Amino acid sequence: MSSFPPAALLSVATAVPETILLQEEAKGLAKKLFGTRSRHFDKLAPVFDNAGIEKRHMVRPTAWYEGDYGWKERNHVYLEAAEKLYIEAAEKALALAGIRPAAVDALVTVSTTGIATPSLEARVACRMGFRDDVERVPVFGLGCAGGVTGLATAGRLAGRDRIILFVTVELCSTSIRLDKLSKANIVATALFGDGAAACVVRGGEGGIAGIGGGGEILWPDTLGIMGWDVEDPGLGVIFDRSIPPFVEANMAEGVGRILDKAGLGGTRIDRFVCHPGGAKVIAALEQSLDLATGALDHERAVLREYGNMSAPTVLFVLEKLIAEGLPAHTLLLALGPGFTASGLGLTRA
Repeated sequence: MSSFPPAALLSVATAVPETILLQEEAKGLAKKLFGTRSRHFDKLAPVFDNAGIEKRHMVRPTAWYEGDYGWKERNHVYLEAAEKLYIEAAEKALALAGIRPAAVDALVTVSTTGIATPSLEARVACRMGFRDDVERVPVFGLGCAGGVTGLATAGRLAGRDRIILFVTVELCSTSIRLDKLSKANIVATALFGDGAAACVVRGGEGGIAGIGGGGEILWPDTLGIMGWDVEDPGLGVIFDRSIPPFVEANMAEGVGRILDKAGLGGTRIDRFVCHPGGAKVIAALEQSLDLATGALDHERAVLREYGNMSAPTVLFVLEKLIAEGLPAHTLLLALGPGFTASGLGLTRA
């Protein structure tokens, strides 16, 4: 992957919906929705207190989540809200980079929490002012790993002097289900929020950072660890309680392989920027990567302020690190369905 022409990260921007749900309110809502019908709720209720989350942003007012919706209604909400967040995040990123929408050569869009055909970037193209010959690369199915893999894809597409806009939008709250009283669904209610992030990438050097090599690891026989069940009346979350111990046992070896594949095996990584899937996952990453307890401070801050938004979340962490000041060498790292680890190196410009 290091044989690709150099690419520069010009900007990172984020966007969230207006509705804010405090964690105490989320716990009360979950008790109302699940408590009288699920004998597991009282046992699992402490997950709301231990998740490391104070608030998150949702695409609908709290009362909406008490309703009974099928695929059509859920996906209508997804399309309406995803288009709005796409535009907000994209306009912020382009403004930060000083790039006009008509100058964008290719659009990479990552989203896994709804179905859009035509895809999201096509739906907003006229409102955004993209050219009619812009290249489109919509990607589905990456889950939480999509923020890293999408940015890596944008870097590879940049070539020489091309401008790429990468946007990821995930609306996890639209999958909250009243009919499925599973442990995974209750845990998801404690963790998930909604958000979007956008990055502008240009072929060549300069910008905030150079996008280096990266790679992915797909562990065999791990399909049941994380993902979605496609069901009526909507997506059903798959969460395995083995995620933190799996991460602790396998992440160091996986990161080593990613670094070797990217040609970064001898490079000192000054800061890992990780997807904060949950408080226990962050602790497992620190343990596996031999980091000091509390080293992933921006990850905990993003989790506390926004919850787990799936793919965009790691870019919220990167945005915080950029505001603080990027170190010389950073490795973006996210875990997703598969079970997959996706990594990407950044070098301060």
